[in-house]
Amino acid sequence: MSTLNRILENKLIAIIRGANPNDVMKLTQALLEGGVTTIEVTMNSPKALSVIENITNEFGEQVLVGAGTVLDAESARHAIVAGARFILSPTVNIDTIKLTKRYGAVSIPGAFTPTEILSAYENGGDIIKVFPGILGPSYIKDISGPLPQIPLLPTGGVNLENINTFFKAGAVGCGIGSALVNSNHEVTDEYIKQLTLKAKQFVSKIKEGLE
Repeated sequence: MSTLNRILENKLIAIIRGANPNDVMKLTQALLEGGVTTIEVTMNSPKALSVIENITNEFGEQVLVGAGTVLDAESARHAIVAGARFILSPTVNIDTIKLTKRYGAVSIPGAFTPTEILSAYENGGDIIKVFPGILGPSYIKDISGPLPQIPLLPTGGVNLENINTFFKAGAVGCGIGSALVNSNHEVTDEYIKQLTLKAKQFVSKIKEGLE
């Protein structure tokens, strides 16, 4: 299955931002045991490239790992070489989109207004990250009306209570940050158990919404 199809099938991207590099493998294992197999490591995290490489080497095809908060084409190239299969950005940077596609990775640029969203898609974005997602599911529905051909992935403000509302509004997936992985929390054995439980809850909620 292609990277793009796996993202669309899994529907949930767990965002690991700012975590201690020594903890990321434990976090990844906990998410995997909870059924979450698509993970974004943000480039503004400590040793992000090494972390991406380690996840790739340790988990192989079990985990689909990508790089987030990618601000330029050079950073995208380094991330892809390290093992990132998809590239997320908070903005529309056309050079980043083009390089990502050139290297065979999935491009998920971030946009907010209808003009930005259309521009990102027309310039090669595979999925458009609607960021920030503060306007909620109603905004996704409003955008999907005139632009139904564009796959939208809201990030920010998505939680267990509203995730299926985003899908019903037209989202093809969601990026989940602190509502799933709280990188500021001490990574104890108890936290790992709670993370696996929370991952299972998200996966169950998504399946429930698809039935």
